[in-house]
Amino acid sequence: MLLALTRAVPPAINLCELTHLARAPIDYARAVEEHDRYEAALRALGCVVERLPDTPEMPDSVFVEDTAIVLDQLAVIARPGAVSRRGEVGSAIEVLRRHRPLAFIQSPGTLDGGDVLVVLHHRASSHAAVRPRGTVFVGESPRTNAEGARQFADLVAPFGLDVIRVPVTSCLHLKSAVTVLPSDGDTRLLINRDWVDPSVFNGFELIDVDPGEPAAANVLTVGARVLCADEHPATRGRLEARGFVTCSVPAGELAKAEGGLTCGALVFAAFHSRPT
Repeated sequence: MLLALTRAVPPAINLCELTHLARAPIDYARAVEEHDRYEAALRALGCVVERLPDTPEMPDSVFVEDTAIVLDQLAVIARPGAVSRRGEVGSAIEVLRRHRPLAFIQSPGTLDGGDVLVVLHHRASSHAAVRPRGTVFVGESPRTNAEGARQFADLVAPFGLDVIRVPVTSCLHLKSAVTVLPSDGDTRLLINRDWVDPSVFNGFELIDVDPGEPAAANVLTVGARVLCADEHPATRGRLEARGFVTCSVPAGELAKAEGGLTCGALVFAAFHSRPT
């Protein structure tokens, strides 16, 4: 069973943190409608959606991806780079401890879940040799510092996951610029090469976003399907031309808060018994 943890859009969302975008008014009712449709899409893709407790006073709390990185073996509890967001983590901890052993990023480390791209290898790549279990790319960004990346690497090293650090300066998070697509063997990534150095991903098949849709690289893969934003039809068309099965939801209002499709949920396998 796939579990998707989400949270309601807070009424305070117009006070959200912004790094790269100019502030624009967010229509709260429209943002709520977008998020409802997003949750409905997750259910249609086979997820059980569980909402975390509302946090109406925390402007960015709908973006639950940043609170943790959930692997099969453990959940790493993040320490968000924006001080205003650190209170969002507690309710995620309470739910995740039912499903995984927990590990924590400690001060002075900072780490946002949106900066962590987990690539599990199904077989050896035809392009280059790959690591036995997988690679995790960690963006060093305005929200994730070198110490947070180092702590994360130490925590996941016992599970056969290599960590590669990636400088992120042109967008908020690493997954603003690159995300994982469904794989039939070789790992495929959707990328905006203007926002991240593509040479970091040597050995992977890279598919480019449409040049007119720079924010389109943030898609959410659930099983064999790709959830795209209605606002990026040209990139969605590129994916469908390559044989990917896609669906889409409106995401323009929450994008004003620098949110993307991965940001709104923590999606992971809910095991019958917690792994040890």
